[in-house]
Amino acid sequence: MYICPVCKKKLNKVENSWKCVNGHSFDIARKGHVNLLTTAKHNPKTAGDNAEMVKARTEFLDKGYYRPLAEKIREITTAEINTIENPVIIDSGCGEGFYTAELSNIGKARIFGIDISKHAVAHCMTRIHQARIKNCEFAVASSFELPFADRCADAVISVFAPVCNDEYHRVLKKGGKLIVVSPSPRHLFELKAAVYDKPYENKPNDYHLDRFVKFGETVFEYKKELTSQKDIFDLFMMTPYFYKTSEEGISRLKELDSIEVTCGFVIQVYRRK
Repeated sequence: MYICPVCKKKLNKVENSWKCVNGHSFDIARKGHVNLLTTAKHNPKTAGDNAEMVKARTEFLDKGYYRPLAEKIREITTAEINTIENPVIIDSGCGEGFYTAELSNIGKARIFGIDISKHAVAHCMTRIHQARIKNCEFAVASSFELPFADRCADAVISVFAPVCNDEYHRVLKKGGKLIVVSPSPRHLFELKAAVYDKPYENKPNDYHLDRFVKFGETVFEYKKELTSQKDIFDLFMMTPYFYKTSEEGISRLKELDSIEVTCGFVIQVYRRK
């Protein structure tokens, strides 16, 4: 599956490294993942979410607030690839592996997760080891430079992550499926109302996926009550609002001990042209 991020030749596992015919070598980390992020475009040490953000997201997701979404993604993905005997699924922008672990429950699927954050991928390995999951592999890599061979995957999943039209088209087989999850208009509206004087609904995303045909869309919403200040702030750190909220707004948020929020998601299904 893996290709060299430098010369694009196939990588072969040799002892504790992945190597290509041109001599490029990438060591396998102690936890079992590999860093395939090219230093020409990214600093592998600082790219993506930092350790604090990953820790907050992990602790929040492990409380089960987004468990219904994970199950819905698995359900939709299963329906789209149920005729394929041994499907290959890429979770692009997998974060700390919460949704990837749920995808591992799909039959005989092989799951490959990538994220630009080395901290997130390290958490992925901890998660799969703790759950004794055997059919997932992880690499540090960019969604815009996937370390996978052409036409190798049956499905690509993108959950709250950057979407790359050309790379997804390249790695998917003919007729392969792309499943994109984004916020619905009312997602976390109550949280925004707590920190902004004039809360707003989320605008629909236009991914300009001209190499795909959209043929399905599901709006999935439910309510959850957060009953601790820590959970509220961990959720806040997972959102883009964390970077653009005033000190006054953050102070108001820190005064909340509980809040009921709308968890709202748009799940779009595309087919590779």
